[in-house]
Formats: sequence, C-alpha cells, structure tokens
Amino acid sequence: MSLDNRPHYSGGCQCGAVRFHVEGALGDASVCHCRMCQKASGNFYLPLVSVRGAHVTWTRSEPKRFQSSSHSRRGFCGECGTPLTFEAPDGMALAIAAFDHPEEIAPVIQWGVEAKLPYVDGVPDLPGKGTLEDMDAGSYLHEFVSYQHPDHDTDVWPPEGRK
Repeated sequence: MSLDNRPHYSGGCQCGAVRFHVEGALGDASVCHCRMCQKASGNFYLPLVSVRGAHVTWTRSEPKRFQSSSHSRRGFCGECGTPLTFEAPDGMALAIAAFDHPEEIAPVIQWGVEAKLPYVDGVPDLPGKGTLEDMDAGSYLHEFVSYQHPDHDTDVWPPEGRK
C-alpha cells in the first residue's frame, strides 16, 4: 500500500522500454474472447483489468497505439510488441499479465464468448510439465539467459553494456 493507503501496482512490457504505475483500486478483471482481442494479443483471449477509477502513470516511455476500431485504441510496446492497453471512451484497461504481480488480479467475467475458440475450455485438462522437462529443447534451456525485464521497477534498463 502507498502512504495514503491506496493500493498501488506496477508493471510493463517484456523488454522494459515501457513501464507503468497504477495508484488506486482496480476495476473488474476479465478475459475477452472477441476476435479483435485474439488478434491484438496473438492469443486465445486477452485478460484485462479496468483502471478507470485509478491513476495511471507511464514511468518509462509510453506505449505506441493502434486505432483498432472507430471507438478504441490498443497500446503496445513499440520495441518488443507486448500488448499493454485497451482504451475506449469509457476508460482504459491494462493487460493483466503486464503487471509485476499478475497472480493478484483474477478475472471475474468473460466477454466476447461468441468468438471463444472451441478448445479453450479443455486447456486446463491437458497434461502439464515443467519447462525443463521438454526433452527436445532441454539442451538449450539449461544454457538459457533471459533478457526480459524483471518483475519490479528498475532505475535503468537495459542494464549497462546490454542493448
């Protein structure tokens, strides 16, 4: 909690070029299955949380924006492409996975279910394995070095000596 007891959150894109800070209560969290959200995220659906009642500050750069419809824009990192925002006349929502602690933001509703892909509900029933259990990729995974921004604010990014 911040000094005035309002909740606060931080997050950003994969490469660290865009970072945000949210102060105040988050609105409803959802997943949207509409085709536009599928395309914007390159995924089965897009988990979003409303920040309509909170104060959002872009602390490192701002997202680039794409006018995805006559009424909405999508914000994303211009460097790495991470989807970050859905912006409409009634407010903005941020991508849940872009937060430093997405596990704290659970969706409470699904939208756009008319476009839900037919296999999405079966995904939790698929077998699950740890990343290093992938025998085909195992050799390179043991030498893997991530250049992803850490899940916390940093004074400087990328680290000195790395572009």
